[in-house]
Amino acid sequence: PAAGAMAAATSCGRAALGALSRDGGGVAAPWRWVLPSGRPTLPWVPVRGAAVGPKPGPGRAVTVEVGGRKMELSSGKLAKFADGSAVVQLGDTAVMVTAVSKTKPSPSQFMPLVVDYRQKAAAAGRIPTNYLRRELGSTDKEILTSRVIDRSIRPLFPAGYFYDTQILCNLLAVDGVNDPDILAINGASAALALSDIPWNGPIGAVRVGLVDGETVINPTRKEMASSALNLVVAGAPQSQVVMLEATAENILQQDFCHAIKVGVKQTQQIIQGIQQLVKERGMVKRTVQKLFIAPEEIVEVAKKLASNKIYAVFTDSTHDKISRDEAINKIRLETEEQLKEKFPEAEPYEIMESFNVVSKDIFRNLVLNEYRRCDGRDLTSLRDIKCEVNMFKMLHGSALFQRGQTQVLCTVTFDSLESSVKSDVISTAVSGIKDKNFMLHYEFPPYATNEIGKVTGMNRRELGHGALAERALKPVIPQDFPFTIRVTSEVLESNGRSSSMASACGGSLALMDAGVPVSNAVAGVAIGLVTKCSQGKGDIEDYRLLTDILGIEDYYGDMDFKMAGTNKGITALQVDLKLPGIPIKIVMEAIQQATAAKREILQIMNQTLAKPRPNRKESGPVVETIHVPLSKRLRFVGPGAYNLKKLQAQTGVTVSQLDEETYSVFAPTPGAMHEAREFIGEICKDDQEVNLEFGAIYTATITEIRDSGVMVKLYPNMTPVLLHNSQLDQRKIKHPSALGLEVGQEIQVKYFGRDPTDGRMRLSRKILQSPATSTLKTLTDKNSIVLGGAVPQTSSSSQ
Repeated sequence: PAAGAMAAATSCGRAALGALSRDGGGVAAPWRWVLPSGRPTLPWVPVRGAAVGPKPGPGRAVTVEVGGRKMELSSGKLAKFADGSAVVQLGDTAVMVTAVSKTKPSPSQFMPLVVDYRQKAAAAGRIPTNYLRRELGSTDKEILTSRVIDRSIRPLFPAGYFYDTQILCNLLAVDGVNDPDILAINGASAALALSDIPWNGPIGAVRVGLVDGETVINPTRKEMASSALNLVVAGAPQSQVVMLEATAENILQQDFCHAIKVGVKQTQQIIQGIQQLVKERGMVKRTVQKLFIAPEEIVEVAKKLASNKIYAVFTDSTHDKISRDEAINKIRLETEEQLKEKFPEAEPYEIMESFNVVSKDIFRNLVLNEYRRCDGRDLTSLRDIKCEVNMFKMLHGSALFQRGQTQVLCTVTFDSLESSVKSDVISTAVSGIKDKNFMLHYEFPPYATNEIGKVTGMNRRELGHGALAERALKPVIPQDFPFTIRVTSEVLESNGRSSSMASACGGSLALMDAGVPVSNAVAGVAIGLVTKCSQGKGDIEDYRLLTDILGIEDYYGDMDFKMAGTNKGITALQVDLKLPGIPIKIVMEAIQQATAAKREILQIMNQTLAKPRPNRKESGPVVETIHVPLSKRLRFVGPGAYNLKKLQAQTGVTVSQLDEETYSVFAPTPGAMHEAREFIGEICKDDQEVNLEFGAIYTATITEIRDSGVMVKLYPNMTPVLLHNSQLDQRKIKHPSALGLEVGQEIQVKYFGRDPTDGRMRLSRKILQSPATSTLKTLTDKNSIVLGGAVPQTSSSSQ
């Protein structure tokens, strides 16, 4: 019996050690274990060679051919303490993804899933350039990639699985050719499938590009640079679609749909590879303590108590967002009180969720069976749309876009190209993006939904919505626009899942109001989905697609499908699902329905502003180019860039060098540019007024005596130049006083042009003391600094 007790204690100790490791706790030695009887035992010390952690086990790997290249998925070698771990490699890029889920439920009333994708500097062969030389906060790229992974895997968790779950993506190696984000999605799928975490996967993900009209699967970074499409497809078994995200160069609808079909087909190869790994591993999914779903008996009672009242609210189209929410909440409170009396032992969540189930069923049945929406629209109708532009004259561009109870104010600001977003060295090494001169920033303050809250920095949701609207507008921005453009989108009212699409519409109008020569106007719309699934298999039996969905339609619906584009084609797409997958057929129908709605929105927008304004506003910034010959650069820049610094400090302009002889001057206002012209003209006026002939003899006036020579002027407004001792006389002298020279004295000098490297004038008095030489060359143009005009051609003539 004692030996059995000791064995039991040892077994508990190993289990506790694993639990501590999982929760991040430390191990304090020696440990003293207590048997159930309460008697202490001897300190437990692991025996040398005994397994106190996970068994190493052999690593398993499978190779899948995707798009003509081999992708390797492996598991069992790294991070064995995690519930699930997988390494995905394509080319020389490798990503390790781990999955861990707690066994105790979370107090949260939702699925507490956290996905963290981090770019590691060492993986790209670089050292971070911040002051600590280590990875700090998450970058925009990391957050957006984390959101894509989250949206791909979240729909496949069981309903009511409220257990803290964390997915960590660790970049092991980056070759600069293959983007690691797609590997991270597949790695998350493999890690969850190979773990004991309840999850209805696997999924597969690929990137689809369109290069020279041909679809390319998982294109390299070089291929992406010339691709008209950047489409990420996450697919489930049986060719189901789980998640879509795309940026397109205004490509046609048929090309876009073809790319989706090709991408979904390729994901099936990855899914089969993960399924093979799972079969070899033989992992059994854990049995969870509890799934947080509403009990049937409470749902039935709630249905009897509240069905008619809820139906009356949802069929009253006179309600707006606030009044409808208040009416439903009033019914909720009454029903929950009655349910608590009837089921006193029920948990609060079961009471609340039972009412939610009843409300959801009534709402969905209205759409499925009666083709009715709570605001009185039919399934394909848009809400009322109103547009205004030029809201404030001092802004470079502005627009107000109102769709139903969603209101967005967009502004446009121009600044110099130096204000573009500079990527960090790690993002540049991984994705190749160096700088960005167009950006859209999205803000969603709490008052937009009649709430109060702490107004802090940008959150993940705002970043994601802003990135979607930015991707929608970027393809129509001219590549050679001389300014950095910042569009801000502030949501003033929100009722629906269309604030990001309203930002695209408002941003397009604001850009045209600012005089940006966009190639086409852009509009966007959100499409929803309500389905009816079979009881046994869960297959979709019936469905309805909803155009321009409200917030409540997104809450009770199954899909958030956002698409933006022009009259010609598509520029951006984002699809999020609550289902574990939908057939491609539904996606194609949603694209068709969104295209029809998009054209209708564009017609309304064109009534306000149909094309970009021909000129930018008078209050806007100005950019001019300056041609500075190499011989004049020193005078323009000044010693130690003194002239440039003084110019920028006094006038507020920004000067940037474009090439050896061309500078760009950005002025925030026309007045600042006028001041800059005067300043530049003042420092360079002597070069613009007098032409000097090469080899000609001039009378110079001495202005200063120095040890190295004399400073002379050839004409009154000229900047004095040095006539060195070596050019004063045939004899070698150490000081000009040896020749009796004085300030104010006039001497004869010969002009030999300017030094081509620093622009200094070359003069000589010594040469006049030797036999006269004939003139060889004459400078026929000033070759001076030119402001805002064409670049002059350097020419010379001989005589």
